[in-house]
Amino acid sequence: MNDQVMIFLGALADNNSKEWFDAHRDEYELIKKETTALAEKLLAGLNQLDPTLGLTDARKCIFRINRDVRFSADKSPYKTHIGMFFNKGGKSKPTAGYYLHIEPGKSFAGGGIYGPPAEELNAIRREIYFNSAEFEQIIGHREFRNIFGTLMDEGKLQRPPKGYPADFLAIELLKYKHYVVGHNLSDAQLSASGSVEYILQIFSRMKGFNLFLNRALEMAM
Repeated sequence: MNDQVMIFLGALADNNSKEWFDAHRDEYELIKKETTALAEKLLAGLNQLDPTLGLTDARKCIFRINRDVRFSADKSPYKTHIGMFFNKGGKSKPTAGYYLHIEPGKSFAGGGIYGPPAEELNAIRREIYFNSAEFEQIIGHREFRNIFGTLMDEGKLQRPPKGYPADFLAIELLKYKHYVVGHNLSDAQLSASGSVEYILQIFSRMKGFNLFLNRALEMAM
């Protein structure tokens, strides 16, 4: 990925208005082509790594840059990052997948499932409850922990979720509202010649994590 993507996003963060964006739309179209090409390369690699994805159109994996400001106090019209999510059924489906976030100084490669609906969330908790040793082995593997550390604990429950015994040995694993991991990426890593291979290597370390989550989600469908 060339440096112009980061330069554009940095400028957008300083000038987040429709007037500025319209004046730089030609530049944005070039950025869009660059990020689409990156998504196509990642998708080609991911389909080999995880054939369960079954995705064919990389463009549908990229989130729109326009923000939905209807229910937000922040009325800035555009996101100041580019996000792409590769998951079974497409990014609007509640399935686990692989995510790339591109933002100056804040980029990361991660995955899992963020904010699953109640039924899907309970399906994941139920799968962990009955197969906690398997899940602990996945997230406790040395390579997994070295790359991702621990699960994102945003919004984690203080008490056990309803329907599960408080004395369950792995009860902490059932308190998450999101089952997500991530690995930070520097701007230099994203612009390096081997960036695609490096990102795919990160994604490969979360394959077992995603397969476990999607196994649970398929049972809820």
